Amino acid sequence: MLREKSVAFLGAGSMAESMISGIVQVGSIPAENVYVTNRSNQLRLKEMNHVYGVNAVQQDALPYEEIDLFILAMKPQGAADALRALKDKVRADQVVISVLAGISTEFMEDHLNLNQQVVRVMPNTSSMIQESATALSPGRHTAMDNVLAVKELLSCMGKVFLIEEEQMDIFTGIAGSGPAYFYYLMEHMEQAGVEKGMDEEMVREIVAQTILGAAKMIMANDEAPESLRKKVTSPNGTTASGLEALRKNNGGKAISQAIHHAAKRSKELNEEMAGALVTS
Repeated sequence: MLREKSVAFLGAGSMAESMISGIVQVGSIPAENVYVTNRSNQLRLKEMNHVYGVNAVQQDALPYEEIDLFILAMKPQGAADALRALKDKVRADQVVISVLAGISTEFMEDHLNLNQQVVRVMPNTSSMIQESATALSPGRHTAMDNVLAVKELLSCMGKVFLIEEEQMDIFTGIAGSGPAYFYYLMEHMEQAGVEKGMDEEMVREIVAQTILGAAKMIMANDEAPESLRKKVTSPNGTTASGLEALRKNNGGKAISQAIHHAAKRSKELNEEMAGALVTS
């Protein structure tokens, strides 16, 4: 289904490149059906064409009639102008997708034609290595076959989750900010090893492999994390001692608070962005 579609990226920044790289590597859409454009950086467009073999063109040269999926990938501040420019050029059967923070489906629908199909997407930084946890929320008028097509497209960046749009903030707290929590944990695990004389590069690899292995155990089993934790925790053993230290220091609460604080800030930033875009 997807191989017959064409996609245009409005913006040629790092997120657009991550997606284009994944699309080309996976082969989900032929490179000749992928377009990328930006406002003025011709050097960047030439680079994208050279590296990925996609069509890098000026925005007014896009074959709008032929494109199935338009992806907003510029800076969020440029979203309103981009949507206004698209309004007279897209049909109701074409889909407009936003990977921009703070750009809701309602905002897109308000700036486009009546009954326009739109989708809001939230990837995380692991999209750069095709391991993103990506959220997808369709607008009110988006047909299910197009939702599935967008989901298939986004799978080039990792795993995709269809969620309600009001869950975007908590998703951001979990998955959007989540990699940083694990990096923070890894920092301290690495530090503990170095303090006891281990080689820094070696302990970093040990920590990374340990987290990777734990993640793969979760993915390979139907069991809950709690169940797997109990299985590896022998009474009065080393793991039990470590977990007790986490409990005494409110480790679990700290993790929960990190997620809720990030989600709260996501909501605030989205509201600020919406207000700024309305007045622009």
